Amino acid sequence: MGKVTGFMDYERRDPGYRPVDARVRDYRAVELQLSEAEVVEQAARCMDCGTPFCHGCGCPLLNVIPEFNDHVYHGRWKEALEILLATNNFPEFTGRICPALCEGACVLGINKDPVTIRQIELAIIEKAFECGYMEPRPPKIRFDQQVAVIGSGPAGLAVADTLNHAGYKVVVYDGAAQPGGILRYGIPEFKLEKSVVDRRIRLMEAEGVVFENGVKVGEDISYRYLRSRFDAVCLSGGAREPRDLKVPGRDLKGVHFAMELLVQQNKRLGGESVDPAGEIHAGGKNVVIIGGGDTGADCLGTSLRQGARQVVQMEILPEPPPQRAASTPWPMWPLQLRVSSSHKEGGVRRWSVATREITGEQGVVKSLRAVEVEWIAPAQGGRPVMREKPGTEFIVEADLVLLAMGFSGPGRNKIVEDLKIRTEPSGTIWRDGRNMTSMPGIFVAGDMSMGASLVVRAITDGRNAAVGVAAYLEDQRRQKKE
Repeated sequence: MGKVTGFMDYERRDPGYRPVDARVRDYRAVELQLSEAEVVEQAARCMDCGTPFCHGCGCPLLNVIPEFNDHVYHGRWKEALEILLATNNFPEFTGRICPALCEGACVLGINKDPVTIRQIELAIIEKAFECGYMEPRPPKIRFDQQVAVIGSGPAGLAVADTLNHAGYKVVVYDGAAQPGGILRYGIPEFKLEKSVVDRRIRLMEAEGVVFENGVKVGEDISYRYLRSRFDAVCLSGGAREPRDLKVPGRDLKGVHFAMELLVQQNKRLGGESVDPAGEIHAGGKNVVIIGGGDTGADCLGTSLRQGARQVVQMEILPEPPPQRAASTPWPMWPLQLRVSSSHKEGGVRRWSVATREITGEQGVVKSLRAVEVEWIAPAQGGRPVMREKPGTEFIVEADLVLLAMGFSGPGRNKIVEDLKIRTEPSGTIWRDGRNMTSMPGIFVAGDMSMGASLVVRAITDGRNAAVGVAAYLEDQRRQKKE
């Protein structure tokens, strides 16, 4: 342990954000970073707990947090990096966009502010790039076996990176123009600058991973082609089927899924063309966002930067309490109100609101009719039941309605359909303990199987899938020798 009294001597310090009036005029990262001295001080707050719940209960990747905190406190940055990379392929992503589940389980968080684990993690990887520690590390031994990874989001990248370092030849296919999946196209630039994604892709290429973009598997190339050239295939296309809103007026012009707005804006910033006929832009419009999660907040920040006249974000669930709810005691992930950087920039946030109808004129959306609701807990127990509150109906002007209600599944996939790969009732893909689907040699990773979740969980599942693929390929090698 670095400083025995560190958690008593120092208070938690967050880096904060760039000033609102400056950051809403551009798409550069809004969050600042702590100085090296500040990071070292924050690392001193780690209690070196006998049972580190941050590691075993909070972090899906099982990051060995107390140990890398201790190394940072003592200035051993390279040792901290080695520990961090042993469990996390991409700390530069999780250090920027992870909600820090580890901090929710931090023992210090029982009666004080938890350790700034995410900021320490980010400082370690950025220090590593700055000091040249992150040079290409291609494997010393290569197997003849090759793996095709379909999808270049966080899960697919984790599969590819893990298998490549294990000595397998990996080709990553993606239908988009550039690799990165949701990291590039779904998450706004102001939360994750694409130069960070590009830096990692360049490193992976230097280590031997091949990226084939603009290729739609099942259309441009067939499964037969893949099986003739690869020893295993891993599907990692993400959750692509957005949850829809079934109310009158849903088909009006100006009603879109939230991800359409985010993808288009990221394409613009990345120099890709956007079809003018299907362009979505919030400039000068009254925007209503239906859905109170991270995607909705991303749409809020994007709409403000595009020059929206007004933005209203509506959520059907009640507003969480400002502090940890009694229903989620430590070390559970706390139910409590979270205010993103976008919420601090403007807009109106409404809770316990249900949409009844979207109205328009001449086929174009003009307003939205909604009603306040309350959630009643049944006397016999069970999940609360929603009930409309009489006399609370209201109308919101809307020139653009964005549906940000999450995702219902991976959507249609030609390989899955053609090979009749087993799926769950929810639409996700079934898999065994090795992440292998019902078709031998075809694996699945990330949201296609788990359902829509966090980037950190996608990376974790990608690592697990890579272990399954490696075990399968090892079995194939053994069988050939027998």
